[in-house]
Amino acid sequence: MAVSTREHAVFAALDRDRVRRERRFSRWLLASVGVGLVTLAALLVQVGVEGIPRLSLDFITGLPSRFPTRAGAFPAIMGTIWVIGVTAVATIPIGIGAAIYLEEYARKGRLARWIEVNVSNLAGVPSITYGLLGLGLFVEGLALRKSILAAGLTLGLLVLPVVITASREAIRAVPASIREAALAVGATQWQTIERQVLPAAVPGIVTGVILALSRAIGEAAPLIVVGALGSVFFAPNSVFDQFTVLPVQIFNWVRRPQPDFEITAAAGIVVLLGILLVMNGIAIAIRNRYTRTW
Repeated sequence: MAVSTREHAVFAALDRDRVRRERRFSRWLLASVGVGLVTLAALLVQVGVEGIPRLSLDFITGLPSRFPTRAGAFPAIMGTIWVIGVTAVATIPIGIGAAIYLEEYARKGRLARWIEVNVSNLAGVPSITYGLLGLGLFVEGLALRKSILAAGLTLGLLVLPVVITASREAIRAVPASIREAALAVGATQWQTIERQVLPAAVPGIVTGVILALSRAIGEAAPLIVVGALGSVFFAPNSVFDQFTVLPVQIFNWVRRPQPDFEITAAAGIVVLLGILLVMNGIAIAIRNRYTRTW
């Protein structure tokens, strides 16, 4: 009886120690999140205070200028929309298709594991490396020159691993019982995927696409490598035109010696955030629709 009492006391002490450590760790995590949120809020407030008063129709529809009060961002805005559009068109079908093949058709063996490991590793490759790849493959190899198409395909390579990984996780999360039930009533494998698996996986897939395009819209380094100009005085009309994007244009404004260009750059950041919010809002609406339908 005495031994049992001692063991109970030891287990109780260990349990109390575990609870204290968990609470300390939870407080540390909460503090880390708080520091990140406060820093982000401070940056957003600073950008908003400096940039929002500079926003106007002339700024959105105007052309770049060496005078900060006359500088506009229309070519950069249109270039951003064109490049992200090409990125989405090139990445989403390939990424989802690759995820479907790897999860539903590929045999679970050494080759599948090798592909999975390499896709995960590619997601962590620095973006400048993709810029050099795009320069050699698209600009020089395929003779696309320094065009929107080359830039969009380069960003497509950059975010493709993110789309594949997120889509695979979403497809993998669909219960196996749904597949088995569809196959049991006579559906083919593709009918099961098309009518049962994909509708259930759409929310997770759209979340991955949001993350991928959100990363792409803020990239500057790979686009500079493949030929994004510091300032463009015309709006692009096709995927073969030269271009600039808002991150590159903002960088060009920030490095100007005149201090008023910092305010112009802040306004450009506000516009970039606005485009990002609109894009994410559309994607979230699509995700919520499929969530309710399913």
